[in-house]
Amino acid sequence: MSAPPEQKRLKGITLPPSGWTLAILLALYIFTGLIGHDPWKNDDAVTIGVVHDLVRNGHWLTLSLAGTPYPDAPLHYWVAGATGHLFAWLLPLHEAARLASGAFTLLALAFIYLAARELHGREQAPAAPLLLAGSIGFLFHAHEAQPMLATLTAHTAAYWGLAQLNRRALRGACCFGAALGLGFLANGLAPMLPLLPVAAFAAWYSGDRQRALLMLLGSLLVAALLAGAWLGPLLLGAPDFLAAFWQGELALLRGGDQPLLNLMRLLGLLPWYAWPALPLAGWALWAKRRQLRTLPMALPVLAFLLTLLTIITYLGARSATALLLLPPLVLLAVPGVSSLRRGAANAFDWFNMITFSFFALLAWIGWSALVFDWPEKLGQQARQLEPGFVGQFNLFSSAFAVLGTLIWCWLIATSPRSPMRGIMHWMAGLTLFWLLIATLWMPWIDYGKTYRPVSAALAKALPEKRACIASLNLADSLLASFDYFDGIRTLSLSSRAGMNCDLLLTHGAPSPAGWQKVWEGGRPGDRRNNDKLQLYRRDVDTADRDQPGGAQQ
Repeated sequence: MSAPPEQKRLKGITLPPSGWTLAILLALYIFTGLIGHDPWKNDDAVTIGVVHDLVRNGHWLTLSLAGTPYPDAPLHYWVAGATGHLFAWLLPLHEAARLASGAFTLLALAFIYLAARELHGREQAPAAPLLLAGSIGFLFHAHEAQPMLATLTAHTAAYWGLAQLNRRALRGACCFGAALGLGFLANGLAPMLPLLPVAAFAAWYSGDRQRALLMLLGSLLVAALLAGAWLGPLLLGAPDFLAAFWQGELALLRGGDQPLLNLMRLLGLLPWYAWPALPLAGWALWAKRRQLRTLPMALPVLAFLLTLLTIITYLGARSATALLLLPPLVLLAVPGVSSLRRGAANAFDWFNMITFSFFALLAWIGWSALVFDWPEKLGQQARQLEPGFVGQFNLFSSAFAVLGTLIWCWLIATSPRSPMRGIMHWMAGLTLFWLLIATLWMPWIDYGKTYRPVSAALAKALPEKRACIASLNLADSLLASFDYFDGIRTLSLSSRAGMNCDLLLTHGAPSPAGWQKVWEGGRPGDRRNNDKLQLYRRDVDTADRDQPGGAQQ
């Protein structure tokens, strides 16, 4: 006698995943790792530095970094500043600011689901957020303070609007126009350019072309109004900042001089960055080759090619800009999930279960080495990489990691047979691995990546009485970190004011003539001289010679 349906459902989740199952998995994926560590070098530190300046000084119209104007589009910084202010009672600013990245990521996954539902139907739509969140490159940027996430959200919303242009032209055009305007506020004009010919293509495919084109022209007005809400006050209140912003935009639009090199870099990046969306998109192209002229297939193909052209021509082949290639790849890959042959689907599923179970085991063994010094040799290697680190047992983090591991074991043992089981196991396994890294390994990773101790040592080395600090070869992320941690600000050595400073801070630069080194420091893993920071004091004899009427040789 077969069990009633209620009892069968208790054995495991249903596939395709229901709304609540999908929402819980994605929320766990998104918000794990946003907190619990300091700002890290590059985009994370720079973004938090700008937000810190914004919240502290209240200059929401114009952005600045460590006291210096930072002409960039403001949307992500505004949202991060808002979350930083709202959650200041609970979290430090850098962690509260990263919640904005979580919000944009959540919206991007929601919009890509809606776009896939319009293009491919309700049954296949859950594969879209699983594929986007499961892309390896997306994992890294979704958990840092990253302005490109706001642009990614705008792209996914735009695809949703264009996908419904034939069925609900007014709502689709309004959604597209809002996405276009907010995307400009997120990262400027260049990242939004590929959406314009894609929109014209979608209107041409519409049953009523004339009406669709008129709606899209109206959507441009919506976009212009949203952009003007910032540009207008900027023109009246800070024309110099606006001029610098447009100068940067025009420099991008003039294009780079290495498009072929950028293309080669992206082609080398995408096989792992866009896994598993890329191979599934390739399979969908082959399996649905007779449907390539239909909108569900043609729109993502065109969007991918135009976005690729924009990146290699204007934006540069960086990991952050490659995020914009993921939505069209995902929309193309969705039908590839359901059409994958049984043997390939089973092989993909077994690969996922074995791979992430193995990675989970490695994560636990590595944690044991960090905290309990077992295995001993592995613990010694970890301490050699980050000298001075002392692992400590945290009951809450360990319990959370155990719970995640048990849920993974339950999931792979009870998931029913379905074409979507492979991608579900991939996404769940990736979430488990990220959860284990965030709960077990984060103290060790943060110890090696944070500049907080370096900033504190630098602040201690600075004399109480000083005129100013000049800087040479300091990246924006370092300027942001020192300002955020200890309020240390510098002036560029090439500026008129910086040339008169009595202190000089350098990073990996040769010893300058006429300066005496008073301090050197770096993170525990910074062993090369190029990785370390040096603080110099102006040589007294040189300073006297440079003064009018000083000693002559």
